[in-house]
Amino acid sequence: QLQLVESGGGLVQPGGSLRLSCAASGFTLDYYAIGWFRQAPGQEREGVSCISSRGGSTRYADSVKGRFTISRDNAKNTVYLQMNSLKPDDTAVYYCAADINYYCSLGWTSGKEYHYWGQGTQVTVSS
Repeated sequence: QLQLVESGGGLVQPGGSLRLSCAASGFTLDYYAIGWFRQAPGQEREGVSCISSRGGSTRYADSVKGRFTISRDNAKNTVYLQMNSLKPDDTAVYYCAADINYYCSLGWTSGKEYHYWGQGTQVTVSS
């Protein structure tokens, strides 16, 4: 069964850090660009970051540039999202998704080209 599983979410104070993981089972991530998305209650899904299949190319939403870093370890079949300087506006359910293309598409933020999705992990930034 092809599956993506996110982990690492939780409650953190403003200014704190979290590292999310996205682990694949049933398939290898080597050939997939991976995106991170988030959705807050009552809001549309937002593309956060994307990384190419080999990790040589990354994309970030303006709202997280300089604070979040995406990376991957294909040997572990896992993609990470390091989140620093977290703000209350970062509160959302975070999802990872796999796109069969090697590179992040021009429209990566829409999420429409992603084939597999995880179930999400909650991130809450609050004092």
